[in-house]
Amino acid sequence: MPIQTTPKIWMNGELVAWADAQIHVLTHTLHYGTGVFEGIRAYETADGPAVFRLTEHIQRLHNSAKIVGMEIPYSVDELVAATKATVASTGLPSCYIRPIAYYGYGEMGLNTLPCSVDVAIACWPWGAYLGDDAVTKGVRMKISSWTRHDHNTMPPASKTTGNYVNSSLAKVEALKAGYDEAIMLAPNGLVAECTGENLFAVRNGIILTPPTSAGALAGITQDTVTAIASDLGFDVRVDNLARSDLYIAEEIFVCGTAAEVSSVNSVDDRAVPCPGPKTKAIADVYARTVRGQEAKYAHWCELAV
Repeated sequence: MPIQTTPKIWMNGELVAWADAQIHVLTHTLHYGTGVFEGIRAYETADGPAVFRLTEHIQRLHNSAKIVGMEIPYSVDELVAATKATVASTGLPSCYIRPIAYYGYGEMGLNTLPCSVDVAIACWPWGAYLGDDAVTKGVRMKISSWTRHDHNTMPPASKTTGNYVNSSLAKVEALKAGYDEAIMLAPNGLVAECTGENLFAVRNGIILTPPTSAGALAGITQDTVTAIASDLGFDVRVDNLARSDLYIAEEIFVCGTAAEVSSVNSVDDRAVPCPGPKTKAIADVYARTVRGQEAKYAHWCELAV
């Protein structure tokens, strides 16, 4: 999706003009994919722009860095404050937010120990990732020929820039084949997740989502959806799913910061009922929650003003 410019980007402790937020072509992470990042959204609320589950996202950024042995030179609290300042600087009522920590210029080679760590936070307007009608119309899925990373190859628990080559290959393959998104299997053949979303399937009235052991990222939106679904009285469980479970599922939906909650209407050309009643109920509450309209979950909305 095209990027729309905003006035400022936060880089290493200060807000700089969008056009001045530049790095050298020999920046280490540009060559080796060793950065860590997050995708976050700020939504328009009655009290101003609010960043949804900001602190949890920044904590996950720190966790990703720890997994790959990177030391971020800013605390969680400092990056939370920096994110709020960056959102406020845009003047936008809502936006997408991309914090990234990366090894900077000055060293080349696979040894990251002597590398400096730079941090940037950018914001820009971004609409519905899988389409404005993704809840009602649903999206077409295919099982990717590309396998999700094994835990001892590339740690899927770390939201690392290099990991997303795997996702990009699967996404482009799906689009070229005429589908909207890809579902990725773990090396053992069980369902892991989509290219950038967690997956939920309803079987025998139970909502199932794959475990992190299958290669799924521990999703913050996944956690939000699980809480909402449980509060709605639905039975939600973390359990393994085979691809055949998807073919005969009563409902399937995916979720993520970018995708929000989106229905699935088919997998490998096997039709899935869409939108399912559980999916619709969860999506409706989620849409209100992120906009500060559900008092029960108001603590998840962190004002950027």
